[in-house]
Amino acid sequence: MGMIASVFAINSKKDETTIDHNSTTYNNVVWAQEELDNIVLNDDNFLQPDTTWKPYRVYRKVKGIFMTGHSIGLKSRFEEVLQLTQETEINSWVIDVKDDYGTMTYKSSIPLVQEVGADKIIKVRDFPGVMDILRENDVYPIARIVTFKDKQITSVRPDLAIKTNTGEVWRDRKGDAWLNPYNRETWDYVIDIAKEAAMMGFKDIQFDYVRFPTDGNRAIIDYGEAEEDETKAEAIAAFLAHAREELKDYGVYVSADIFGLVTTVSDDMGLGQHLESVALSADVLLPMVYPSHYALGTYGVPIPDKDPYTIIYTSMNTARERIEAIETDKPKAVLRPWLQDFTASYLGAGYYQVYDKEQIRAQIQATYDAGLEEWVLWNAGNKYTWEALVE
Repeated sequence: MGMIASVFAINSKKDETTIDHNSTTYNNVVWAQEELDNIVLNDDNFLQPDTTWKPYRVYRKVKGIFMTGHSIGLKSRFEEVLQLTQETEINSWVIDVKDDYGTMTYKSSIPLVQEVGADKIIKVRDFPGVMDILRENDVYPIARIVTFKDKQITSVRPDLAIKTNTGEVWRDRKGDAWLNPYNRETWDYVIDIAKEAAMMGFKDIQFDYVRFPTDGNRAIIDYGEAEEDETKAEAIAAFLAHAREELKDYGVYVSADIFGLVTTVSDDMGLGQHLESVALSADVLLPMVYPSHYALGTYGVPIPDKDPYTIIYTSMNTARERIEAIETDKPKAVLRPWLQDFTASYLGAGYYQVYDKEQIRAQIQATYDAGLEEWVLWNAGNKYTWEALVE
């Protein structure tokens, strides 16, 4: 695996990175070295002298893809995707750190992770080596951490789980248990994982499933006394704000995945994601605006999956306008939508279309037309429509 870095040269076309350190921003940076005593700021090898400052935050105008731990751990797959990344406009990878099941991609040094067996099955043995290769090839690393959906830790620590009104561990429609977002101890567990990811070299911590459950028999859920003092929207916004505060010295940005419909509804949809609230609690918001996920007739579109441009444009333009309208002196989140790079054949004949180059470019163009500059493609199997991505 170590040979990959010598095969691919650093791609100078990906020059939209900035480094933010003590309110100072450096433009057109290829990468920020993790070692504080020898930080490369540009191609001319300008060196930052030794300091006691905290790690740099590196921001990239992201054009990204999602990568599972298995794809990272499989050498042939890793090499293939890395080469295709270098040949296209892709400049960032969103990498599973803690997945949908609550299991880690790499061996963790966190005692509670080890105690609950979340790192028992390791997908990537030499993760520091992987991060070195990504840095040397100018691929911006984003850590995906599935936040409150976690059947691994809840199987060992049921006290941290959402409970039923009879005191049992509550489960969603798929039988998965969830951490209780009102329980601050669950916050510590997730944020400890985020801190470890930052120390690994990730520059963006992306919290997914940072919400309350949306399916299953929610009528029997008992969140405890905390629910009486705090709304779901307040709890989620508080978690993100707390995570950002805890991670401020770790050289990372805090981002959050949100439901696509959150961009256009006025409430939190019962899941705790209220747009204006989370926009002030995170650095980046990633609405999951997959056209296949919208009900028939949404935004006046008869079959949403067949009109990706309208779905993306309407969602993201509305979100941008709403965030811009917030009256505050606080920083507001950047919008970076998740776009659909998969065919939703499960919708049934007549209700979907094959997603190919035309559909991918339509979504990207809609993002740009909505006044945004960033996006990430989602394909659960990491099989992307590379021909849709410009060189």
